[in-house]
Amino acid sequence: MTQVTSVPRTSADPDVTSGVAQFLGPVVTDLTALSVDGKQAHWHVRGDNFQAVHELLDTIVDHARTYADMAAERVVALGLPIDARVQTVASKATTPKLKPGFQHTDAMITQVIAGIDATLITVRTAVDELDKLDPVSQDVVIEIARALEKDRWFLFAHVAPKSRS
Repeated sequence: MTQVTSVPRTSADPDVTSGVAQFLGPVVTDLTALSVDGKQAHWHVRGDNFQAVHELLDTIVDHARTYADMAAERVVALGLPIDARVQTVASKATTPKLKPGFQHTDAMITQVIAGIDATLITVRTAVDELDKLDPVSQDVVIEIARALEKDRWFLFAHVAPKSRS
């Protein structure tokens, strides 16, 4: 059996790695909270455009999970752990609390959009802070921002005021 000795966990500078973790950790936390709340919203939405909103919420949950995974894997690839345990997410997420129980589509959409907006603040902070620190990690959060903004747009279209022609 070949034994590997003194190979570093990663080739990245330790200061860069800890900085990346500092900004991607909250992104993972908020995206995880968004995915859990999105699933809760998916189960409890009622009213106008039910099926379309119900299915869109599932898509948003899938996106949030995918992007949380992408951000977490970036940190782990750089050699640091990530903490997205339920207790950690519950105590550190910046997303607003979703009201329990059944809700009309407009109310539910408004709450999910508020969660996306809170997550986007966290993501944009990471985009700004990672600019000079690590462009590869910044690229990850730019992609996440782009996807969240699209999901927000799709949801908002269901509650946007009708425009006059």
